[in-house]
Amino acid sequence: MSAPNTQTITRRVAGNNVWLAYGGGGDPFAGLQPREIRYEILESEEAVGRAQFEELQSAAREKEGDLVIILLGGRGAQALYRILGELAEGTEADELLARLHVFTQDALAPMRMDNGLSFVRDFERLLGQAFFDKVKSFTPMQTDTEDLEGALVGYLEKLESLGGIDIFFLGLGPEAGEASHLCYIKPGSGATARDVAGVIPISPSILEHHITKFKVGGSRVTEADEAECRAATHILTLGPAAILGARRIVQSIVDASTAPAKRACYRRVLETEIEETAALRAAQCDENPGLWLRLHPNVRSLVLPDVFQA
Repeated sequence: MSAPNTQTITRRVAGNNVWLAYGGGGDPFAGLQPREIRYEILESEEAVGRAQFEELQSAAREKEGDLVIILLGGRGAQALYRILGELAEGTEADELLARLHVFTQDALAPMRMDNGLSFVRDFERLLGQAFFDKVKSFTPMQTDTEDLEGALVGYLEKLESLGGIDIFFLGLGPEAGEASHLCYIKPGSGATARDVAGVIPISPSILEHHITKFKVGGSRVTEADEAECRAATHILTLGPAAILGARRIVQSIVDASTAPAKRACYRRVLETEIEETAALRAAQCDENPGLWLRLHPNVRSLVLPDVFQA
């Protein structure tokens, strides 16, 4: 994703999933060497947020011009968002904020953009209006259109035109059998190393989990919001190519106490032996998408002590 405006996006169907990929032949795993994840155990969620903010500051020092970042929904970056929201109320971080192009990584669809159960409204609640007034741009995935795929292509074209992703803030979602998902790349969804984004069917159980999580987190949700959310049929998500193409991945897991399945899922990501042949490796990553992180050369994984509690 480092060469702006040079790649054609193609459409591919895998089962009930639609994947959008950049064209090109050859082995998509060529040059991707499996690596260990050297995780860091921090003492608190606030410490994780400070470490994430330090990543932004470091990227700003190392690169001239604008920075492109991908926001993480859910719990994993809420401490970071509190820091950014507070700074945005003053002037101390104005120079940094003015350099940020901010993108989301997934979304429920179809849904009004102002639905209280959308990630956009949650980001607005957590970061505050001053943050969005000061950043250079904010680009969410459009969910209020009849042409979800076309809107997603437009989102990808803007992302590529800005030179690709500088920092991709990621979490880790638990799946059955100690598998895991990144963004909403689900096990068995057929995602490959070339796929930059996808449109994936959503299950009632995921919708229920999403609604419960947002209510517990303090989101204001009306009956109309909830009814529309329960009627959502798909999830828009960035894909493996977006993750692998990012210059820096900053992963965080801060909610293992309330989502204990993440413990076994994370351990499996850490301990799995990555296959050597392309076909076997592709099957392995499709069965457990959390393993895509093991193929990225520049990952920082921030966790709390409870990730390793029995």
